[in-house]
Amino acid sequence: MKTAFMSTANAPPRRFSWQPLIASHDARPMRALLSLFATALLIVAWPTAARGAGLEPFVATYDAWYQGKQAGTATMRLQPQGAQWQVDLGIRGNRGFAGILGLNLEQDTLFDVVGTVYRPLRQSTTRKAAVFFNRKVEGVYDWANNVARWTGDLSKRRRDPVPLQPGDMSTLLINLAVMRDAAPNATLQYRFVDGGRVRQYAYQAAAEPELVQVGDISYSALRVSRTNGGNDEMIIWVADGVPTPVRILQREDGEDAVDLRLVEYQGAPQ
Repeated sequence: MKTAFMSTANAPPRRFSWQPLIASHDARPMRALLSLFATALLIVAWPTAARGAGLEPFVATYDAWYQGKQAGTATMRLQPQGAQWQVDLGIRGNRGFAGILGLNLEQDTLFDVVGTVYRPLRQSTTRKAAVFFNRKVEGVYDWANNVARWTGDLSKRRRDPVPLQPGDMSTLLINLAVMRDAAPNATLQYRFVDGGRVRQYAYQAAAEPELVQVGDISYSALRVSRTNGGNDEMIIWVADGVPTPVRILQREDGEDAVDLRLVEYQGAPQ
């Protein structure tokens, strides 16, 4: 994953502890965030032995909070598809305003691994909110011709072909790359190509891990923050040895918006 548009870090071995500091586990489930979070969210299997090209299947569940109130649940999944891989994020709002709307969001990316690069092949995002709207967008990354195209419920401008560059990734793959590349003081750079849009994403990892409380369990986790999101902040906490973020926080105009808190994770059957 060492390309001009990917991480500038040399992916050194982890130098921080990942073990939970409190062993009691609360079985509450969790919800996620969408990329849109910049979609946004993430995820990848991460045992140190699997850094580089190696991936390990997993399923993770989250509690999702919105503006300080519990709003629903989310599931993230990474699993092989023959010689390829697929990462999925599903969000279901079932409380408060989200529950009234019946908000559902599903996002997935099919990808392969070239060297250490996670290369998107196909991407889709579906948003549903009761009877108000159902929107689906699908994208194809044509690496033979170095162009990506999206179809579905999006503006005509975003249906225009997007020239691809080596290292381009979807939202879910960027999050997966952050999980892989995070290291103390690391500066990470990625190029986002998703939904007909192109953006540069820059992240900065903290100098050392901090204690992160999620339910009844505490983790020593490294904070990784996006530094060029303007009024939209994205913060991901990464615990070494855990294949998915232990917490994901999206802030808008200085206020907490979506806050995903890990409940549990396990290896997915292949």
